[in-house]
Amino acid sequence: MNVFSSGFWLDYNRITVPKIIGWLCGRGAIVLKSTSRSTRVCTVAFAAVEANCMMDKGTALDGIMQNGEVIEKGAESLNGATESRRNGFTFSDSPSLEEIRQRQADFTDERDWNQFHKPRNLLLAMVGEVGEVAEHFQWRGEVAEGLPDWTDKEREDLSHELSDVLIYLVELAEKCHVDLPRAVLTKMALNAQKYPAGKVHGSAKKYTEYRD
Repeated sequence: MNVFSSGFWLDYNRITVPKIIGWLCGRGAIVLKSTSRSTRVCTVAFAAVEANCMMDKGTALDGIMQNGEVIEKGAESLNGATESRRNGFTFSDSPSLEEIRQRQADFTDERDWNQFHKPRNLLLAMVGEVGEVAEHFQWRGEVAEGLPDWTDKEREDLSHELSDVLIYLVELAEKCHVDLPRAVLTKMALNAQKYPAGKVHGSAKKYTEYRD
């Protein structure tokens, strides 16, 4: 297995981490780490592990970088790769998790709610919101991707409940001093190690159930 690691800069004004990760995963890459350099710029190191995703180190990510700068062509290729993997659905480029954290922090500060928004309380509040999400699926049986049989009102209500879950999750991570975007990349790398595609493809077993 040929493996190499590489790094690149990405500008949050132009390309978002989820799109980078989606592009890498679509080519069999395993993300190893993400090191935050500022609120707007980070560097990502990764290992390419599939023969069909080998790339020249000098032209990392199919020309996403040229002379140290992120170029538009790279952003377009990422968009296309992500959309093809997700059947046309993608998240918006903004706001970022950091922007959500900042907005919620301002919301909490303005109301003097930090006295209540402690980790335990935030966790219990988030669990309550997860329960409200579950209510929308209760008694329906399995539902199709994209919720084609749901009304616009049902979709809107679900979006509100999912948003509440995300808000509490982000604030809980803030209060616990967990850098959530960075932690997600680390966990994704660990998941890739636990569940190698060649071993677990098409199976729902837990990683402890697989034998070498």
